[in-house]
Amino acid sequence: MSSMLCRGLRRAGYAVDSVGDGAEAVWTIGEADYDVVVLDAMIPEPDGFEVCRRIRAKERWVPVLMLTARDGTTDKIRGLDAGADDYLTKPFAFDELLARVRALVRREPRQRPAVLQVADLVLDPAERRVHRSGTDIALSAKEFALLHELMRRAGETLSRGYLIEHVWDFAYDGGSNVVDVYVRYLRGKVDRPFDRDTIRTVRGAGYRLDPEA
Repeated sequence: MSSMLCRGLRRAGYAVDSVGDGAEAVWTIGEADYDVVVLDAMIPEPDGFEVCRRIRAKERWVPVLMLTARDGTTDKIRGLDAGADDYLTKPFAFDELLARVRALVRREPRQRPAVLQVADLVLDPAERRVHRSGTDIALSAKEFALLHELMRRAGETLSRGYLIEHVWDFAYDGGSNVVDVYVRYLRGKVDRPFDRDTIRTVRGAGYRLDPEA
């Protein structure tokens, strides 16, 4: 698959390097400036999740597209928690991978620290812990995943369809109100008890976590 991807990306006009295991990946990404990294989760040790964690720990913020043979929400969240920017499950169409690579190349590299903090709101994916102003906040698994996505892209307006795809892992049919329900739950736990208005509704577009709120 690596050889196929390299050939396809080169035909599309990209200069491509490839490596065979996690240790070589960590070293190579640390030594060169890349526009994007396509990283398979199930490579020889350390696996792709650990590679992503290690390069983020070294403050390498190159966009990472994670490939995985697993399509469960847990593995997708695990990849995002490790610092990946996007994921694609195998098998996939090469044209879709190419489109995602183009999108990541256009995106400015941004920090993806292991612990997310927006003002006094802190989320630690590894410890599954959220606290605000030093007070721990108990969240359900879906509430945690939704807040993680909002904090990961703080300041951006995320549509209901985007949030359903990334948190619930099913197609948005236009009629589901599951996002609205869980946003209400989150506001009741992370905003109102602290007299904050962090999670904003953007009429007709979706929701945004406001870093200045």
